[in-house]
Amino acid sequence: MEKLIEQFSLGLFFWQSVLFVALVLLLKKFAWKPILEAVNDREEGIKNALESAEEAKKEMQSLNADNERILKEARAERDSLLKDAREIKEKIISDAKEEAQEQASGIIDAAKSAIEVEKQAAISHLKSQVANLSIEIAEKVVQKELAAKEDQLALVDKMLGDVTLN
Repeated sequence: MEKLIEQFSLGLFFWQSVLFVALVLLLKKFAWKPILEAVNDREEGIKNALESAEEAKKEMQSLNADNERILKEARAERDSLLKDAREIKEKIISDAKEEAQEQASGIIDAAKSAIEVEKQAAISHLKSQVANLSIEIAEKVVQKELAAKEDQLALVDKMLGDVTLN
């Protein structure tokens, strides 16, 4: 340090001070202003990017809420459609069962009617055969002119045994 004080020159100090001040002024005019503007612009850009990110985050949350709402509505609609489909299926099955029951009842009634008609036809045919047999028996009894009632009864029994009903 003593060496610096011994070699100190006022002229050199003056020129160094002038050069330093000139350098500071030049830097202030040409370098610091653009550097500070760039830093300020960068700061504004970062601030805007953060605000945009925050807005995007809020919009994303809003979209997520809308998506959840839409999803819930879709699920509710799906459940409603499934419920309606089940009800329609059950109604169709019920209607089919009722129709089948009605058809079965109609078929049974028709069969009963047919059976009744056949039964009446059989009874009428049987009555006709019995009448014919009675007439034949009477003819034979009259032809034979049997004197005893016992002989007549024996003849009727014999003829009844000979005749077979179809």
